[in-house]
Amino acid sequence: MCDRHNTIVCSFDLRSPRINAFQIHEWLYETAQIKEDISVIQIDGPLRKVYVKLVNNESMMRAFQPIECDLEFHHENREISKVTIEITGVGTRRVRVSTLPTEVTATQITNAISICREVKKVHEEVWSHAYRF
Repeated sequence: MCDRHNTIVCSFDLRSPRINAFQIHEWLYETAQIKEDISVIQIDGPLRKVYVKLVNNESMMRAFQPIECDLEFHHENREISKVTIEITGVGTRRVRVSTLPTEVTATQITNAISICREVKKVHEEVWSHAYRF
């Protein structure tokens, strides 16, 4: 596991409609005013997060300075979504581990992850009650 370096995260309102890659690129350029030195853009659609990695720390700090902590995204249907912008690596991280055998216990997961990081909680996801089984 490694930390994200030179990266900011744009967290869109979870209730907002999904935004396609083209709209995100345009929003980053026009609204967030990040116009250069972008190395990678990673989109996490279900969590409504966009990670923007810049080429170095100086570029990240330049990009982050003029940005207010909260911006807006204006959708084509005139809906407005709140977007929070932060430097990554600050605060608690949520890690999702999937497709493990059901025999793997929360203790085993905690032991494996705690080699790298402190584990605060393991939450087991359950199927929706809409399904039969």
